[in-house]
Amino acid sequence: MTDRKDIFREVNKIVIKIGTSSISTEEGKLNRSFMDDIASQVAALHEAGKKVILVSSGAIGIGIDILNFDSRPKEIPVRQACAAVGQSVLMQEWGDSFARYDLKVAQILLTYESFSNRLTYLNLRNSISTLLSYGVIPIINENDPTCVNEIEATFGDNDRLSAMVASKIEADLLIILSDIDGLYDKNPKRNHDANFISFIEEITPEVESYGGSPTSMKGVGGMRTKIEAAKICYMAGCNMVIANSNVEDIIKKILDAEEVGTLFIANREVHKNRIRWILLSKACGSVEVDTGARDAILNSMSLLPSGVMNVEGSFDRGDIIEIKCCGEVFAKGITDYTSEELQKVKGKHTNMIADILGYKNYNHVIKKENTGLIKKDEK
Repeated sequence: MTDRKDIFREVNKIVIKIGTSSISTEEGKLNRSFMDDIASQVAALHEAGKKVILVSSGAIGIGIDILNFDSRPKEIPVRQACAAVGQSVLMQEWGDSFARYDLKVAQILLTYESFSNRLTYLNLRNSISTLLSYGVIPIINENDPTCVNEIEATFGDNDRLSAMVASKIEADLLIILSDIDGLYDKNPKRNHDANFISFIEEITPEVESYGGSPTSMKGVGGMRTKIEAAKICYMAGCNMVIANSNVEDIIKKILDAEEVGTLFIANREVHKNRIRWILLSKACGSVEVDTGARDAILNSMSLLPSGVMNVEGSFDRGDIIEIKCCGEVFAKGITDYTSEELQKVKGKHTNMIADILGYKNYNHVIKKENTGLIKKDEK
């Protein structure tokens, strides 16, 4: 039997996806008391040292209400207009809810291209990491007003978007809050004999067959898109929970390892595979470091620019480079600075980076999690 306590014990970075059906009342109005409750639970996680990112639906629904439409419009331009009207109100309401707990929020609007373009993705990752370092709660939504495809066709009411975010920022857990308790083998709203599934270790064709039509008319992300999100998380090594937003203190209960919602177990080999991929990949260049930096890296610490003595080759942010000391390659890693940038900041303290470059990506050159040590038998 899966022990949830073991799984959630080391959870630090969490993405929470709020569905349209959760953030709206039955009348289609914004559920402000629900938003306040979510802010309260997130504030408790923040106080405990956890890093939390929200992915919030609801902008189109708010716009529909503000523009006094009788029903959800089908025309793409009209829905884009609703999203444009509703998004600012949605963020204002989240800002008010989190302000009650002295927390600030930041709006991030994404399209699929945000993940397709490597440089754009790296900038996105840097932005989210910086916001989290300042204690700000990033609130993400799909950029519906500028989406060139049919709205929600790409991400599916933000289910896949939340999984993409969780995978790209290396989150430990994705929580998808909806109007259903979790995964059933049949639609429980139509079948009284539907069986609830507490956890999924592998997403088989049978599990995929459990996905069906949308759970409600207000949201477009049915169980099928949630299973697709779980597949993304599995491959990224991120655990995922589908749970009912109507359950009191649902986020707290999930993190306390209570048996609520459906838990999708992540691929536990992902971290090993990631390091293996780094070590086996062809390097685009290299850096020579001093013995102090070498010892720090061997003790699972990040590489700082002050430890870099020389830069060889031409490489971009996100490329894999070799790390040498005394002419010997002892590690490889993913660099967060280009070769041109490193030539300017090598040997410098981190507090000098911004003055030299005019900006600063990170304090480190290579993050410890993105560093693989080369064993003697691997040379």
